[in-house]
Amino acid sequence: MSHISKNKFLNFASFILFLLAWIVPLTFAQEHMGKGRVNGTVVDEKGQPVEGVLIVVESMRYKTKLQSYTDKKGLFAVAGMGTGYWRITASKKGYSSSYVDMNIRQLRRNPPITFTLKKTTGYTALLADDESVQFFDKGNLLIKEEKYDEALGVFEEFLTEYPEIYQVHLNFGTCYLKKGELDKAEAEFIMVLDKTLETHGDYMKDTPASLRAFTGLGETYIQKGDFETAQEYFAQALEISPEDEAAAYNVGEVFFSHQKVDEAIKYFELATQIKKDWSKPYKKLGYVYLNKGDFDKSLEYFNKFIEIDPENPEVPRVKNIIATIEKMRK
Repeated sequence: MSHISKNKFLNFASFILFLLAWIVPLTFAQEHMGKGRVNGTVVDEKGQPVEGVLIVVESMRYKTKLQSYTDKKGLFAVAGMGTGYWRITASKKGYSSSYVDMNIRQLRRNPPITFTLKKTTGYTALLADDESVQFFDKGNLLIKEEKYDEALGVFEEFLTEYPEIYQVHLNFGTCYLKKGELDKAEAEFIMVLDKTLETHGDYMKDTPASLRAFTGLGETYIQKGDFETAQEYFAQALEISPEDEAAAYNVGEVFFSHQKVDEAIKYFELATQIKKDWSKPYKKLGYVYLNKGDFDKSLEYFNKFIEIDPENPEVPRVKNIIATIEKMRK
């Protein structure tokens, strides 16, 4: 082949490749677009239509997406799909998303779809929305900074925007508890328990909220000086979460902070029984028995703490306490 012929051939080949670069994607694009149509209805758990639900129709093979929204009657329709498998997803803020995979046909009518969306409640709804999480965290930060009135303002604003998240009343209860407004705190914690039963029919269906509410009531009654009622509420909290060592530990902390040492021991020891290799309650028991003047028990638990968690940064301090106790015993 001559030099000129080679150049002509190369130019022709380049031209063909150039055309293919445009023709092939266009061909693929046409393969998954077409006259296919799908329609349906979105309702809630009570069978009522849900307006404003985002309907996304996505090719299972390509990256193409089409979308639409439901109208006031909960109806939707999307057109333009080619033959093949497509995923149809229905989603709306405040509801759990739902989807169905369908083999779309162009030359025949595709069966209508009915989506039933369940309302998300509590922490599920909260965690599904970044904006609400940030809002919620702001209030919790104000509680840590002991700015309780400001925190209450944030939570009131939050509740206006997210009225379905009844667990926010736990934070109201905490604020009132810290402020010493005990009757208001009690009312907020009881409201959470009532809402839990109303929503789920069982405290166990929302264990984190129920646990915090019963613990909050226990702490409220400790501050009221009614330790018998407080203990009843704490017992209910641990019934809901009997394998939760942190819950037992936290109850012990509440009693210990109010100088109810014998009650504190009961719950710290329960925490060690639930999780035998958790060092934290052993250390606390060391301090509790030291507070009681029971040096033998104090040494037993301090040494157990070191045995279980020798790399803990608190170990040097605990060793110094052990050395001091041993000197006192001589």
